[in-house]
Amino acid sequence: MDGAILPGRVDPLRDLARSFAEGAAEHDREGSFPHGNIAALRDAGLLGFTVPRELGGAEIGLERAVEVVGTIAEGCPATALVLAIQFIQQRGIARNPAVSPAIRERLGRGAVQRGEVINALRVEPELGTPARGGLPASIARRVPGGWALSGRKIYSTGSPALSWGLVWARTDEETPRTGLFLLPMKALGVRIVETWDQAGLRASGSHDVLFNAVTLPEDHALELRAPDAWTDRDLDAVAWNTLLVAALYTGVARAARDWLIGFLRSRVPANLGKPLATLPRVQEAVGRIEALILTNERLIAGAARDETSATQLGLVKTVAADNAIAAVQEAVALCGNHALARSNPLERHLRDVLCARIHTPQPDAALLAAGRAALLTI
Repeated sequence: MDGAILPGRVDPLRDLARSFAEGAAEHDREGSFPHGNIAALRDAGLLGFTVPRELGGAEIGLERAVEVVGTIAEGCPATALVLAIQFIQQRGIARNPAVSPAIRERLGRGAVQRGEVINALRVEPELGTPARGGLPASIARRVPGGWALSGRKIYSTGSPALSWGLVWARTDEETPRTGLFLLPMKALGVRIVETWDQAGLRASGSHDVLFNAVTLPEDHALELRAPDAWTDRDLDAVAWNTLLVAALYTGVARAARDWLIGFLRSRVPANLGKPLATLPRVQEAVGRIEALILTNERLIAGAARDETSATQLGLVKTVAADNAIAAVQEAVALCGNHALARSNPLERHLRDVLCARIHTPQPDAALLAAGRAALLTI
C-alpha cells in the first residue's frame, strides 16, 4: 500500500474531501459519475482498507471506517456511499466461510492491488429490497461447468466503476435455492442502463444492470441456501451497514453546517448593519444543529465501539438519519431563498440527506422491531 493513507491519519482524508467538494456541484447538476474521485480513492489505497492484512489490506475496524466514510461524505456523499459499500462487501467476503479461499484472495488482492470495486446487486423492479422478503426474478441455470446467470437489478450503486457484482438470484432447480453469484461486470452479456435520475445522490451511478445468460464457473456461486434459511442476521454485517450509512449522512449534515456558518458570518443585511451570526436567535438555531450533529457523532461512535444488538443498531441508524435531516432543514430555514439557490450547496445537501431514510433498515421496520422487542420481551 505504498503512498496510501495510513489508518489513524485524518488530514489526508480531509484533503480528499475538499477536492471532491470542488466537483460535487457539477456531478450533481449533470448526474455524472465521479470517476476521478474513485481513482483518487484507489490511489490513496482506501479501496482495500477493510481487506485482511494477509492479503495486503489495512483491515481497519468499524470505528475507523465510520470516521473515514463520514469525512469523505463531507466532500461528496455519492463517493462516500461507493466507498462504504466497498468496505462492507470486502469485510463480508473476508468473514464468510462459504466463500472459497481462492475467491477471497482474488477479490481482496484485486481491491488492494488494482483498486477493484464491488457491490451487491440485490434490488429488482418487482422484488424491491430483499430485506422485505420474496424470491428474486434473477435466475441462475445449470450449464456444464457452472451457471448461466440472467436478470435485471436496479439501484446498483457505483455501477460505472464496478469490477464485480454480487448478484442475489435463485437457481432453476426443482426446489430453488437463493444466494449470491459473483458477476464480472466486464463479462459478455452484462450491460448498464443509465436509469438513475433521482433528486438526491445524483452522482452515485445507481443505474440498472442487465445480465443475459452470463456464464459463470462453479465457484462463482458463493453461497446458496433454501430461501427460508436466510433468516439469521449477521450482527457484524448489520453493524457495518447501519453505522456506515449513519456516518455518511452525518457527514452531509456537517457539510451543510459548515457552509451555513460561513454564510451567517458573511451575510450583513443593510437593515441590520452586522452579520447574521451576531443575532441570538440565529445562534440558538445553530446550537440546535450542533446538538443534532454531536448526538449523531457520539451515538455512532459508541455503537461502533460497544456491543450493540441488531434492534438497537436499527434505531441508531433511524435516529441518526432523522437528526441529519433535521440539521440540514434547520440550516435551510435560517437561510430563506439563499438556501434553495442552485449556486449554493445547501439545496444539494438537503436533497442528498433526504436519501438517508431509504437505506435498510427503513424507519418503519426499525421502529416496529424495537417496539416488538420492548413489548413482547418477558
